[in-house]
Amino acid sequence: MQSRRHVIAKGGAATVDPLKTLADWIDEARTLGAPEPEAMALATATGEGVPSVRIVLCRGIDARGLRFFTNYESRKGGELADNHRAAVVFFWPVIDRQVRVEGEVERLGSTESDEYFQKRPRGHRLSALASPQSRPLASLDELRRRAAEVTAEYEGKEVPRPAYWGGYLLRPSAIELWIRGADRLHDRERFEMRGGAWACTRLAP
Repeated sequence: MQSRRHVIAKGGAATVDPLKTLADWIDEARTLGAPEPEAMALATATGEGVPSVRIVLCRGIDARGLRFFTNYESRKGGELADNHRAAVVFFWPVIDRQVRVEGEVERLGSTESDEYFQKRPRGHRLSALASPQSRPLASLDELRRRAAEVTAEYEGKEVPRPAYWGGYLLRPSAIELWIRGADRLHDRERFEMRGGAWACTRLAP
């Protein structure tokens, strides 16, 4: 498999944008048939530092960072409200690569959240209204009943984005690119944002 290669300038200044590399690798994994190539493990922590992790979908990458969407009142939403730092990791066995991203998380504005919500399948929008994410349920039947009630309520109507549901932006302070190497001699580089530019350091695997 052909590996990404680039030259590191004197002083560690990076000649490539690791966010663009991340987006390119997602596209490559998708082309080669990876299931859910946008899937990433999102790690958050409480204000006291107790961690938790789950899989979410990256729903966009630009110069600002990575976007994902969820219920603000979920466990991860509550943890992000108390502790704005988070980390994610992508792994694609089909291309033997992974990417780790660390940084600060902030809520997206209502316009971006509205635009994305309206692009979701109708059933997904209805489920966002029906599910009290991360809260106790008496049974799966209770959730199905709530979904049926919401579906009936909005029959023939537009499904609005609830105020408790929307997007987040992860602004990276560090990104690590990893490519599997023979005999575990992996290609591993860490990019850190310094003074508005990416600086790169090669790490031992």
